[in-house]
Amino acid sequence: MKNELPPQMGQPISQTRSFLTVALIELWERFGYYGMQALIVYFMVQRLGFEDSRANLVWGAAAALIYVAPAIGGWIGDKVLGTRRCMILGALILTLGYALMGVPTTNTWMTFSALGVIVVGNGLFKPNTANLVRKIYEGDDSKIDSAFTIYYMAVNVGSTFSMLATPAIKDYVNATYGGELGWHVAFAACSVGLSIGLLTVGVLRKTIGHVGSPPDAEPLRMNRLLAVLAGAVFAVAASAVILEYRELARAFVYVAGFVVLGIFFHLIRTSAPNERAGLIAALVLTLQTVFFFIFYQQMSTSLSLFALRNVDLEFNVFGAHLWTWSPAQFQALNAIWIMLLSPVLAWLYTRAGSSGKDISIAGKFALGFAVVAAGFFTYGFAGAFAVNGLTSSWIMIAGYGLYSLGELLVSGLGLAMIARYVPARMGGFMMGAYYVGVGISQYLGGLVANVAAVPEGMTDPLQTLPVYTSLFNKLGIAAIVCTLIALAALPLMRRLTATHHTHQ
Repeated sequence: MKNELPPQMGQPISQTRSFLTVALIELWERFGYYGMQALIVYFMVQRLGFEDSRANLVWGAAAALIYVAPAIGGWIGDKVLGTRRCMILGALILTLGYALMGVPTTNTWMTFSALGVIVVGNGLFKPNTANLVRKIYEGDDSKIDSAFTIYYMAVNVGSTFSMLATPAIKDYVNATYGGELGWHVAFAACSVGLSIGLLTVGVLRKTIGHVGSPPDAEPLRMNRLLAVLAGAVFAVAASAVILEYRELARAFVYVAGFVVLGIFFHLIRTSAPNERAGLIAALVLTLQTVFFFIFYQQMSTSLSLFALRNVDLEFNVFGAHLWTWSPAQFQALNAIWIMLLSPVLAWLYTRAGSSGKDISIAGKFALGFAVVAAGFFTYGFAGAFAVNGLTSSWIMIAGYGLYSLGELLVSGLGLAMIARYVPARMGGFMMGAYYVGVGISQYLGGLVANVAAVPEGMTDPLQTLPVYTSLFNKLGIAAIVCTLIALAALPLMRRLTATHHTHQ
């Protein structure tokens, strides 16, 4: 195992123990993020009084900022504070952000400022946590795909519990105490989750004490920390302004996209010949990931509002009632399916790799898009099973199952792709650049969701149902087009991968 920090005295720390520590804080961080995401669009529509179109775009812009910020956070981890320190600092700032969401107010600037704090915290936390996993397994390609798939499962353990818990907390507190206080208690619960994650890493800190970037091995420089915190305050204010003004949000997202593409091309042009093939391969797969996350963003926008207006919330089998969910809890189906499917895929990857029959990452991406297409067509056919405009909750389970398998094949391996193809010295930045691509597609996903923005005043399920099913069928067709593009790129990816391995 390659480490940039000196090993600790005594017994060497196993890769597995180090990995589990990082996976645990990632689990609790995702508990906070997805607990908030499960409610945020509903909160804007039902509590703040936003129209569907504004809620979709504000959350699309916020998600874009949340995912763009890691491009800077990865660089800070690599060059300024250290990868491990940035992970901890990011978790502390996220704890504050969710606590601010818990303040009982309908002031939009307060909400946008709290989201700005979450943007900054995620920017520091996300790329550096993923980069620590990469550093733990550096030089051991045979374990990277499997490790990142299990890491992705940890993400979804946290998100499953929070997406089931926060809507239930909101409904219980609102019903018991009134005054719409439940929304804010649910957001505060996200902050508690992050606090548990920080305590966990504090107890297990020795297991990751030997992993990090060069600044982690040096004493903490207070001037650097203060400079980062000052930049964080500015970024919070800028984020709040961007969320308030729609045109500013659109301009920011497009500029971020052009800047990252420009840096990508600059790195490819100036890198050594033996690194160039890997960088080009990473660029091709990152562009495919951008298209995937446009589909992904529908979970918290159009699919979320579809569950609110056109899904029967009762789970029945042969006339027997099993349970009832609130609309927001359907988002947990994504995470539940991923937890079920992740170990199976990790086992298949390891077995196929040991027998020399593993499908390339590019091939898995193509298969992933095909499965996502099947998922959206399932939602598109929901109208055929609808009674008085309400479709069966089991349709949601089937659609989310296909959608989640596609997510594992594409998004679940996105980080592994960066770890495999990108030189170690660019690791933090490239993890960040990958998330910028994700962020851009989150905003574009908000724009796509607005195709199904229900006009104000339209409440009849029979009227809203065809609005949503039309969008889902169009998304299914778009996913088929992405599948064909991914298949067409396979010969190029094979050549690039072969060249990359030749020069390693």
